[in-house]
Amino acid sequence: MNRLGIVLDDRYFNHQIEGPTPENPGRLRSLYPAVKDTFGSRLQVVNPIEVPDKYIQQVHSNFYINQIREHALNSNPFSYDKDTYLMDESLATARLGCGGCLELADNIMADEFKRGFALIRPPGHHAEPGRGMGFCILNHAAITAKYLQQTYKINRILIVDFDVHHGNGTQEAFYETDNVMFFSIHQANLFPFSGTIDEVGAEKGLGYNINMPVFSYFGDEEYTYLLGKTLHAIAEQFMPQFIIVSAGYDGHADDSISSTTLSTKWFNTAATLFKQVARDVCDDRLLFILEGGYNPVSLQDSVMETIDSLITPDVGRVGILHSERAVSILREHPLNDYWVL
Repeated sequence: MNRLGIVLDDRYFNHQIEGPTPENPGRLRSLYPAVKDTFGSRLQVVNPIEVPDKYIQQVHSNFYINQIREHALNSNPFSYDKDTYLMDESLATARLGCGGCLELADNIMADEFKRGFALIRPPGHHAEPGRGMGFCILNHAAITAKYLQQTYKINRILIVDFDVHHGNGTQEAFYETDNVMFFSIHQANLFPFSGTIDEVGAEKGLGYNINMPVFSYFGDEEYTYLLGKTLHAIAEQFMPQFIIVSAGYDGHADDSISSTTLSTKWFNTAATLFKQVARDVCDDRLLFILEGGYNPVSLQDSVMETIDSLITPDVGRVGILHSERAVSILREHPLNDYWVL
């Protein structure tokens, strides 16, 4: 039962351009063989297919998808967005990313394995229903959540996003609903410049959108405190039936895209926290989806730590050390108006 379902497919290299850009196939080229060589038989490799339009349309507008197709034909790959390049293989690669997530979700629901990790690209959490941005074309986490709701009639899903950037697209997709809780811990005042603590949801979703913006140079101690003090308590009240993690590794101290200082080992600790929550509230159903991480060396090392945790039998709970800087964020946080910590 400790085998990990995983998606790794060389077709994710097809989305690429010749010029330099942080989001490129080099993020995964050495990671794939390292994962296979290190973990081997403890992995169950799942082969992705391109997600059908009917599932994309549950999150993204047809107008937006048609825009992608049109801009992919332009000679300038950045004609749609200054960060998010589009070329002839871009939409197919993003659809394959979503397809990999849905295949893992199906296998988890069928109890083929308890946990999965979609090592896919391009990332997705910035893709809003009506537009893409920040390297993201399709929102894999949101499409997967909608798919689980439709296919398996699951009505409580928790999405946790620890990418250093706020998951604005995922937030928008579920901002007015109470059957998907979105929790994002991210660096404040960083692209896309959303995710403040007062963005708490609306209508039925009031209180089900939780943002935890942190300051520059926060690291292992602060992140562990904030997640450790909130996730278990909230999950035990919300009782999700499935947990999706938007796993971004750009908060690593060696990733120049941010100024947070997470260590490689922290990502093992984080995965342990998530699997303990999943064990206690949703029969271990836990799906990681790769988001950011733009230093290939720290990305590889951190993903390896994540996988090591996910395939390791549970041990004791993660220790949570006091952090005054982290306490100051929780003390006046509006989540206290909706949930008991």
